Amino acid sequence: MYYKFSGFTQRLVGAGAASAYIPQGLKPVVPVESPALIFGSPTKLASDTPSAVEYFGKNRVPELQKFFQKPDGLPVHLKGGVPDRLLYRTTMVLTIGGAIYCLIALYMAAQPQRQK
Repeated sequence: MYYKFSGFTQRLVGAGAASAYIPQGLKPVVPVESPALIFGSPTKLASDTPSAVEYFGKNRVPELQKFFQKPDGLPVHLKGGVPDRLLYRTTMVLTIGGAIYCLIALYMAAQPQRQK
């Protein structure tokens, strides 16, 4: 005898061989028609429409690549000069300060409270 799980009674029930081998919720492969398109409007290609706005700037990527790949011993995040150094140092101070603050908070939390 074959059994399958009944979704209605939430128990195993007797079943025929065919229904026992088809898991619940799955149906045998039957060719069906494809569903109707939800967004059936044709798409426009970027090359079809004339672009009203052109980029008038110069391509600076090769210059920037040469600048940042220059072998001067500085890491990339500091090659921008003084602003990069200020941002780096500010980040380091805030990181170290936050770590110290966390350690102090953990120390204070680990101390038992005094009874009055």
